[in-house]
Amino acid sequence: MFNGAVVTTKQKVPLSDFLLDKGFQLEQADENVVKIQREGELPVFAHINDNILFFEVDLGNISEFSSTELYFKMFDLNTEILPVSLGIDSTNKNDPRLVLVESREVDNLDDNEVLSVLNAMELATDKVEELLSNYIK
Repeated sequence: MFNGAVVTTKQKVPLSDFLLDKGFQLEQADENVVKIQREGELPVFAHINDNILFFEVDLGNISEFSSTELYFKMFDLNTEILPVSLGIDSTNKNDPRLVLVESREVDNLDDNEVLSVLNAMELATDKVEELLSNYIK
């Protein structure tokens, strides 16, 4: 019947179960923050606020090697690492952190979207580390 036509269905599963099934390690980092990590990669910290899932990779303190030239190169790199954005978290004025950030609405979040964000974070991390290797003494 229907000449072998098939329908692909999507199951709703908890995000934590999905990530564990895909080989990620999860750890509760804070009350509302989960550390997501794949072997050999920097951790991605995630939290949900107002129906938005925020992702962040902390690349470390930038004050030791910051320069105008580096900032321009980081802005330029920002156009190449989409959908991820590179920024500086200055929450602690004495410890400015270079971070990669991305966010998604959770209402219609699908499996491909989550995996593409995490893959993009890993690729962006590699590109930023390559750029920074020229400035770290």
